[in-house]
Amino acid sequence: MNKLIKESLNVFIVIISAILMAVNINTFVYTAELLPGGFTGIVLLIQNIFLKYLNIKIPYSLFLWILNLWPALICLKNIGKRFTILSILMIVVSGLATDFIPGFFVTDDILLCAIFGGIINGISICLCLFVGATSGGTDFISIYLSEKKGISAWNYIFAGNCILLAIFGFLFGWTKALYSIIFQFATTQVINSLYKRYQKTTLFIISPHWEEITKMIKQSTNHNATIFTGKGSYQGAERKMIYTIVGKDQEAKLVHEIMKIDPKAFVNVLETKALLGNFNMQKL
Repeated sequence: MNKLIKESLNVFIVIISAILMAVNINTFVYTAELLPGGFTGIVLLIQNIFLKYLNIKIPYSLFLWILNLWPALICLKNIGKRFTILSILMIVVSGLATDFIPGFFVTDDILLCAIFGGIINGISICLCLFVGATSGGTDFISIYLSEKKGISAWNYIFAGNCILLAIFGFLFGWTKALYSIIFQFATTQVINSLYKRYQKTTLFIISPHWEEITKMIKQSTNHNATIFTGKGSYQGAERKMIYTIVGKDQEAKLVHEIMKIDPKAFVNVLETKALLGNFNMQKL
């Protein structure tokens, strides 16, 4: 696909994702008075405080842009220009769309709003992630730490969300805060199910065509492999076993290519829960 066409499609997807997120906020989040996690939650909390205690309605976009300014600058310097520009586009459009595009009345049932709002929010975030962008806020922080520091920011973000929900519950009622946890849980489950970039898979492959398979792994994933020499217990013949770790999103394609090279290959696929050391990640 022509690079210009591909990037234009990516921009279009980011805009659709931003509008979907905005409509979701106006349709489900505002209706049930929920509090999403991250910077979106901080902005909505500020809005609620201004409205309840000062009777002032502040624009969503203004505070969203202010909060994302510093994380965006960090990612511009450390992650990349393309990633940051697409993410800023997402933030700008979602902010404006939240302020100017009205939501739809679907239901005022708070549980249904929490579940379906969380699902749609997760889909919106995944659309961004698929094209190498983010919805901003804590996603900026999480991706920066994952890409550059090799550590997970989940515990810190979770702690921040807990503090945010505690403040929200204290000021506006614990029922809404507890339903907001359901919203955040639904969002997290959708992202974990659809987006596999930061999940790892370990492959053990036994095949006489190990040289060809190893070369294909290198060309397809830019990951190397380790070759072990062993002996089969049944026939006592010498065997070569390939050991490699790849991204979860690369797993299906890689296994398919292995079976094309050797339909009789023995492939053991394991989930990798933790990984220390150097691991090459494709650039965003």
